[in-house]
Amino acid sequence: MSQIEARLRELGITLPTPVAPVANYVPFRRSGNLLILAGQICVGPDGKIADRHKGKLGGTVSPEDGIIAAQYCAINLFAQAKAALGNLDRITACLRLGGFIAATPDFTALPQIMNGASDLMVAVLGEAGKHARSTVGVPVLPLDCAVEVEGLFEVQ
Repeated sequence: MSQIEARLRELGITLPTPVAPVANYVPFRRSGNLLILAGQICVGPDGKIADRHKGKLGGTVSPEDGIIAAQYCAINLFAQAKAALGNLDRITACLRLGGFIAATPDFTALPQIMNGASDLMVAVLGEAGKHARSTVGVPVLPLDCAVEVEGLFEVQ
């Protein structure tokens, strides 16, 4: 087991089966020492999007559930990275996360929701998990999920 997977396990996280693309794209691409991961939605450990993670922040989704949804997105990024690399210890840094939060027009706490993913990256990768980031509020996301997160990693 890789050190990163051991850290995930310490945090009580088991990597799920990577989520299959829902349209005409690939879940990851590698270019040199970069691993680009397509946006991952908030599919939970059971392979489904929980009702509490569907809809909009500021509407039917509470901030607490939005943070958990962002954490699930980050977990799914690790699952895709493992599929791409075979061994998560090949990750040397998380360079960037891009977050998309389905939200009502008046919901402005987008950064706090995205912290669910960012905080998990740092909890798992330590200093190598600190990253640049963008967070954008959007009117709707695929499958009515509340959060989607994409990632860019430096790898060996």
